[in-house]
Amino acid sequence: MTQSAPPLPRPAKHHLAADPAILAVAAGCIVLLAIGGAIFPPFLSPGYLLQQLQIASFLGIIAAGATLVILLGHIDLSVPSAITAVAVLTTTVAGSSSPDIALFAIPIGLAGGALIGLINGIGVAIFRLPSMVWTLAVNSMLMGALVFFTGGFKPRGVVPPLSVTLSLERSLGVPNVFLFWIAVILFVGFLLRRTIYGQYLFATGNSEKAVFLSGVRVRLVTVLTFVAAGMFTAIGAILLAGYANQAYQGMGDPYLMPVITAVVIGGTSILGGRGGYAGTVAGAVFITLLSSILSVLQMPEAFRQIVFGVIILTILLMRRFDRSSH
Repeated sequence: MTQSAPPLPRPAKHHLAADPAILAVAAGCIVLLAIGGAIFPPFLSPGYLLQQLQIASFLGIIAAGATLVILLGHIDLSVPSAITAVAVLTTTVAGSSSPDIALFAIPIGLAGGALIGLINGIGVAIFRLPSMVWTLAVNSMLMGALVFFTGGFKPRGVVPPLSVTLSLERSLGVPNVFLFWIAVILFVGFLLRRTIYGQYLFATGNSEKAVFLSGVRVRLVTVLTFVAAGMFTAIGAILLAGYANQAYQGMGDPYLMPVITAVVIGGTSILGGRGGYAGTVAGAVFITLLSSILSVLQMPEAFRQIVFGVIILTILLMRRFDRSSH
């Protein structure tokens, strides 16, 4: 008689109304709104708040991919150079002298993001290298490739019209990119909670060995997750290019710490298996409001990165002590 494989670990159920992490971040957003309104009265105007949601949308879309990877129990440090690489690739193709080629700028940009994710996934799943080390190496190689391609100068290219429409224009007074983000929220929520892939993702983050013994192709799940993360990063990069109306060296550099911070403060465990995208959404709004207040106070970018680092360390220490007390 053969021994049956152990059952897959069930993902912890997270609901917006019952998740303490999300409620805490939501309360933090309210506090930030009060602080922002006190030091800069226009902060609470509808126009300014819509602008904040517009900016938060870029962060939230990129953080969707980071959420998937962190739920898996890994981390992707190639995000900064991936954003820049996809933006440069997309604008270069869009600026091609051949109209037929230029039409495929966005699909080619998305394919570039998927390729970067595939490389990350192969390194982690097939070669079994630590995701932190492998993706950091990929980030470095992409950075070098960008310098080689551009010669260290500003990249030449044209932003696809669709990217500008989604990033800058509005429908019924609401930023198109925010409406697009809502679609992403619904899609990722369905992917995580209603599909077999979502079950495998949570289960692998909880116990990769148990999932493997259950007969699940863990390597395939890992590769697909990194490819999906690369696609979300590419979408964010294409939208950012439309927002800035250009691609430039280092355009992805300011996003690594905010992306990870948004995921972690939203309740997703850095060890994997626990959390969800709803928390990341709240985290992205919180980080955007915090960054806006720091901008109003004219704090330098270096100080903002310090703040993000302190937030991550504080949350990790709080959760460690919370686990120790139980």
